[in-house]
Amino acid sequence: MGDIVAGEDESVVKGRGIGENMEAGVPERKWSIVGGAREDTPAAAEAQRALAELAAIYEHAPIAMMLVDRGLRAVRVNAYAANLAGRTQEEMIGMVGGEAMRCIHHFEDPKGCGFSPSCERCPIRCSVLSTFADKKGREKVEAWLTIVKGEDKDERCLLLSTSYLDGEGLERVLLCAQDITDQKRAELERERLEAQLIQAQKMESVGRLAGGVAHDYNNMLGVIIGHAELGLSGLDAKSPVRDDLEQILKAAERSADITRKLLGFARKQTISPKILDLNDTVTGMLKMLRHLIGEDLEIAWMPGGDLRPVKMDPSQLDQILANLCVNSKDAMDKAGRITIGTENVVLDEAYCSNHAGFVPGEFVMLSVSDDGCGMDRDTLEHIFEPFFTTKEVGKGTGLGLSTVYGIVKQNNGFINVYSEPGKGTTTKIYLQSQSLGNQERKNATAPAIKRGKNEVILLVEDDIGILHITHSMLERLGYRVVAAQSPQEALSLSEQDLTEVQLVMTDVVMPGMDGKELATRLKTRLPHLKTLFMSGYTAEIVVGHGIIGKGVKFISKPFSVAELAAKLRETLDNRN
Repeated sequence: MGDIVAGEDESVVKGRGIGENMEAGVPERKWSIVGGAREDTPAAAEAQRALAELAAIYEHAPIAMMLVDRGLRAVRVNAYAANLAGRTQEEMIGMVGGEAMRCIHHFEDPKGCGFSPSCERCPIRCSVLSTFADKKGREKVEAWLTIVKGEDKDERCLLLSTSYLDGEGLERVLLCAQDITDQKRAELERERLEAQLIQAQKMESVGRLAGGVAHDYNNMLGVIIGHAELGLSGLDAKSPVRDDLEQILKAAERSADITRKLLGFARKQTISPKILDLNDTVTGMLKMLRHLIGEDLEIAWMPGGDLRPVKMDPSQLDQILANLCVNSKDAMDKAGRITIGTENVVLDEAYCSNHAGFVPGEFVMLSVSDDGCGMDRDTLEHIFEPFFTTKEVGKGTGLGLSTVYGIVKQNNGFINVYSEPGKGTTTKIYLQSQSLGNQERKNATAPAIKRGKNEVILLVEDDIGILHITHSMLERLGYRVVAAQSPQEALSLSEQDLTEVQLVMTDVVMPGMDGKELATRLKTRLPHLKTLFMSGYTAEIVVGHGIIGKGVKFISKPFSVAELAAKLRETLDNRN
């Protein structure tokens, strides 16, 4: 190294230590290193441009970026992060992360981020601390952040990544967060709708199973009820077996009621829809409902004004209100209030998009509310399933709400149940409204039950037990019977001289040929023939076969002798 020249800038002399050949006495320029290059070189200029570009990218990136130190305090913040937090960038510098981002945890605990239990589990905080600990970045960490802005709370879902930085002994973590709230909410909504669809499909499957079981069970009950009634009709009042037969009959009738509930859930229950004013119908039921729930509970009736008419079977409305009121009674202590209300409503696209299975249109809403114990979310998910009950053993069949569900669906309506533990339950049923111009009037009183007049009936039933007991019933009622166990046998018999046959009584669903086709083929040979259909299946199945309609006579199995007698006279005496 050369000697120091008097009067020369020491820094210049030190600059010669590089070992370059310079002319003596010529001061060397001061220089700085930018990216390893002198500031007056093209490489230095390029490095400066690169740094400026990186700064611009950082500042204007469409994701939140924050540089934090080991104390979790913000060292640098980009504009997106400041906008997300609702602060200025300058304001956020030096703040702990939770405070900088207006995190709700910070406001719940003034000590700041990391002190409250919620903060200790925060994915954002844990990711940053883990990165400082092992100097390894984190990727694709999801975290929900509740940002407090005045009185408002904004929940945002962030997709995080972290990077470890160490420069000149200063450790930093770069936290990047992409706002995926809209995407996440769409995913959650899709999952909710998928869960609703799966639940609806499960209910549909259970309904089909319940309907099939109830149909077969109804056939067996028909045999039991028929034989019990016939046995009783031939017994002396003092017979020692009379009480046994009466108990058998009562048990069979109670069992038949259970199958009717199952068929109601499966939407295969026989119905006779009529145009109804819900306000008038419910008003007429209030006395019965008050007797049903007892004197300790109050019923508040809140009818809506100018209510549109609906079309449904009045007996189904009885079932709905009876089941819902009994459930409300069981959910309350000795005292409480049940509120029944009606209202015209219009369901729009927005509402239906959030309620799977709903369709837009004009409806009449029937609501039943109570201030009982309520239900939690897990219970609500199962309330419409057959035999599901929260009541003690022996105090409920678990068919009440499943019956209501089936009736509502059978009438093309919708049902929602809202409940919270300790706050009560509200059930809202939406029934399609009808045009006033299409109202149907109630039918006249059913004709009086009469015995047969020695008419000949062709009885067609593939179940041998039902065939035998119905045959006996018909003969006891004063009819002559020609019995066939299949449609083919009935057609074969019709080729013989059966001109005296006045009515064919046939099952609907049979192997090889349904009742409708059989009746049609028989009438080509016997045009005067009248038809009475019977089935353990009803509404959904029978209507699907195109059988039930105006002028068609139908009786649902199991039936009593009295019901059969009335239906036969109604069919045979009908001149239209």
